[in-house]
Amino acid sequence: MSHILIAEDHASISSFVESGLQSAGYGTTVVTDGSTALLMAKTGAFDLVILDIGLPVMDGFEVLKQLREAGAAVPVIILTARDSVIDTVAGLEGGASDYVTKPFQFAELLARVRLRLREHSPQPAAPAHVLEGGGMVLDLRSRRVKVGEEQIDLTAREFSLLEVFMLHPEQVLSREQLLGHVWGVDFDPGSNVVEVCVRTVRRKIGSERIETVRGMGYRLRALTG
Repeated sequence: MSHILIAEDHASISSFVESGLQSAGYGTTVVTDGSTALLMAKTGAFDLVILDIGLPVMDGFEVLKQLREAGAAVPVIILTARDSVIDTVAGLEGGASDYVTKPFQFAELLARVRLRLREHSPQPAAPAHVLEGGGMVLDLRSRRVKVGEEQIDLTAREFSLLEVFMLHPEQVLSREQLLGHVWGVDFDPGSNVVEVCVRTVRRKIGSERIETVRGMGYRLRALTG
């Protein structure tokens, strides 16, 4: 369960926010001044901070400034009654992840909380035997390929060619490099096997994924789908 620090000195607002977040399944802690907010936020115990700008003792801008100077990367959503462009820019340039202007609908705040938590959550790393890129997944153990949600059948040579491209995304690979990696250095350099294999792989995974760089070779494009 994500734990959220609410730094807000107006009891009605903090109670409103806390109740809504708890109903949405989040753990909450409420503090009412900037000094305590900074101390709590620096502990690393919170997944997100909702920070009022107009806090007593230390205002939200100073809390944010010192928090970022301390190296804390926790997402911060600032709450403010100030709706000027200058204050908004100051908050974002000071390291805020987002802002909500009072008065606000809780649904808007909740949507922003969910978005910032999702962005900040570490993504699981792909297993060492899996290559991902260009909207594709190659499993080096099973020798299987997925393009989007579709399973694609490749020959052993086609798989090896695609593997080379996946290991060098956005890098131009010459015919000679591909020949050496996939067919071996002793293969006839005058053969058109590279062109034929590239053409076949393109047909299976989508022609837009492998780009011809005229006079230089081929490049795997970093597509998302």
